[in-house]
Amino acid sequence: MKTTHSGVLEFTARENSAELPPHVWTNLFPDTNIEVPLIEVRYASLPKVTYAKLKPEEVGFSDLPNHKAILETTLRRHATLSEGDVIAVYYGELQYKLRVLELRPSSSVSILETDIEVDVEGSDSVLDNENEQHVLIPLVLGKAERGSWKKENTSTIKFSIEETLSEKVSTGLMNIEVKIEADTSDGDTNIYVSRHPLVFPTQHRHEWSSHEMGSKILILKRKDQSLVAGTYSIGVFGFKGVTKFNVSVEVKDINNNKQKVGEHLNASSQVDSDSVECRNWEMEKHMKVFHEPLHCACGVVLEKEEMVQHQSSTCPLRLIVCHFCRDMVQAGTEPLDARDRLRGLSEHESICGSRTVPCDSCGRSVMLKEMDIHVIAVHQKS
Repeated sequence: MKTTHSGVLEFTARENSAELPPHVWTNLFPDTNIEVPLIEVRYASLPKVTYAKLKPEEVGFSDLPNHKAILETTLRRHATLSEGDVIAVYYGELQYKLRVLELRPSSSVSILETDIEVDVEGSDSVLDNENEQHVLIPLVLGKAERGSWKKENTSTIKFSIEETLSEKVSTGLMNIEVKIEADTSDGDTNIYVSRHPLVFPTQHRHEWSSHEMGSKILILKRKDQSLVAGTYSIGVFGFKGVTKFNVSVEVKDINNNKQKVGEHLNASSQVDSDSVECRNWEMEKHMKVFHEPLHCACGVVLEKEEMVQHQSSTCPLRLIVCHFCRDMVQAGTEPLDARDRLRGLSEHESICGSRTVPCDSCGRSVMLKEMDIHVIAVHQKS
């Protein structure tokens, strides 16, 4: 008999009935489809948790930037934990499942209003199919990563730019070159590059891209404000048939770098299909990349250029780092408060910033989003 625990969220269920959260149901009945299940409910008093060890059921979770903070945000939505439970952690549209291996001081604990020491073990899963799991393949600067992809398959490769390298690029003497050598006899590829926290670049969520036929070079230069020290991802997307490719990232002296620069989001990427003479594949690829309607998870349907702008600035499902809780969250729609809209706050930040904290100077309770104004108006010396 499977046992798990849960807290009470609210007292709004019909009389003589109780509603189970989805995670409680899946932990009780993970593999069995029972039409009329028998569930016994008992009151239990649980000790406060001090330690928790969890383990991802698939590879890829540790690739997320600041994945422990993402896990902590998820745990805030739970009242209890039991050993053997599976917790679903969401990062945008991606879902990762983590199993609870060990808890202290008991096998079932309360996690409300307490500090937890959390350990996340590595996954035992083997990467059998990279297309079905969201993972990042590490790439060393100067070395090539080989692959072969069918139509609409993807591969995501990560590389890092150290602070010293970023400084050299900022001088204008060097560029960073992302190069893909592709065999186009039976297919082709598109490449998209993003800087973390956007871990998995897509056709409509990226910072740099190239859609040229065959082998292509994408040059990241000093003028790109997004080019700073950090971790980057390269998304290689298969197009039509099977394509064999090699991907490499190198640092090039600008005086010897004469190759064509790949497309950047700020550059014009529109092509007049009536004025371009190209092969059938090139036209088909152009129409698919730039003019095929794309469906956003929020319900909006747009072409590529408009979708890029939508998902970077207005989509309610886009991920942002909240100014107040510092968690990575979905932005939501525009805030109801006109003043918050003028401040440029998202819906989440408008709500999160409404929490009050004591002012360090006077002890008065002030909303987080009003703290800067309070400090200037009340405590700033003339």
